[in-house]
Amino acid sequence: MWIRIINFVGYQALWFALVIGASRGSTTVPVIIACVFVALQLPFGSDPMADVRRLIVAVALGTFVDGVPSLLGWWHYATPSPALPAGGAPLWILALWASFATTIDRSLRVVRAHPWLGVILGAVGGPAAYEAAARGWQAVVFTRPPALYLGWLSVNWAIAMALLARGVSGAEAMSRPSPGTSGP
Repeated sequence: MWIRIINFVGYQALWFALVIGASRGSTTVPVIIACVFVALQLPFGSDPMADVRRLIVAVALGTFVDGVPSLLGWWHYATPSPALPAGGAPLWILALWASFATTIDRSLRVVRAHPWLGVILGAVGGPAAYEAAARGWQAVVFTRPPALYLGWLSVNWAIAMALLARGVSGAEAMSRPSPGTSGP
């Protein structure tokens, strides 16, 4: 139970540190802290290798979800570099995605059992977090109509949550023998 609380509080603190750091052009220390947070979370998950796979998926998702609109000019980050690719998703936002990935098996563990809940949380909570970062700290500045960027974020965060919640367990389920078989 304590690890879930520590994970929740730690992730929230990191969100603020990364967003405020980005708004001030100072992300080096928060990114390092995020890396340490992620490394410290790994031993406390139910399956550390699944956590590593989830981290890889989360960073790939972040590269796409945050990188494509940035490259298209739909929004601009207060601290846009370093980024992956250049002009795409900044390192600080990818650190946020990696930190968020640790919540799936800890403070947001319920979404693994109920992926539909994760989809709803992603569709609503994802855009809300970006709006908070934009309105509260100008860490991101939207340059297109809200329907475009909120739609992009809502759809992509819903998909991201489904993939993060079920993607790893889905891959594990595919590797298990079917009932009545002896395996590979």
